[in-house]
Amino acid sequence: MELPLYLSFNEFEKHYYDNLEKWFEEYHNTSETDYLKALAALYSPYLYYNFANDRLQADASIQIKDCVFPLYDKIGLSFCTGCDNSKSPKTSKNMNHVFEWKTITMMEYAQHILDKINRHISANKDKKDKDIMSFINNYDIITSRDGAGYCVNYSQHQSTLPFLKAYLPVYGQTVNMAVYRDFLFSIVQIAEYIDHKLKEVYAFDSTIYSKLKSDAKFKIQMNHQFLTICN
Repeated sequence: MELPLYLSFNEFEKHYYDNLEKWFEEYHNTSETDYLKALAALYSPYLYYNFANDRLQADASIQIKDCVFPLYDKIGLSFCTGCDNSKSPKTSKNMNHVFEWKTITMMEYAQHILDKINRHISANKDKKDKDIMSFINNYDIITSRDGAGYCVNYSQHQSTLPFLKAYLPVYGQTVNMAVYRDFLFSIVQIAEYIDHKLKEVYAFDSTIYSKLKSDAKFKIQMNHQFLTICN
């Protein structure tokens, strides 16, 4: 069962038990704890643990390659050829690009995907009766690149689909900033709701708070070990 991702806490809470019922209909030998763990996995990528405040905070961002034309004297750039996809993207010039990693918001990523889809629809008259969702995971469209610009990794794109399905318009050219702001506000509330339910069934180690805190501590320890080795 593909659990829907909700962008507002009210919608999440409203549909919690409806989706739980569907979960039981599809998975007979299961429990609400399994359902909650699946929800935790769905929403965790949009959160991080803040050590200073000892709490979860929104972090709806993604790392992406920003491919540019070669500037060999520019420090910090690497060659960008295949965008880590199985097939090489179409480029406007027969040359290797260079890239640097950028962290962009999920709203920016969604707009980038929306632009790709709309360009495809505009260029193909027979596709004008299709909606945005018809192309949301089309390999050729998603990984296309004409010259410089963001270089989408198709495998990574799969992890963004729950958000894109909830956020992208069915028709239209731009994403909704107000909806995105509501999502950033709601995601912590949703996580706290899931964690509260997990605590009720004594699944403390499965809470989003516990897992993200543990991940954050692990990263700090690894960085400390790395610096110790380097020094």
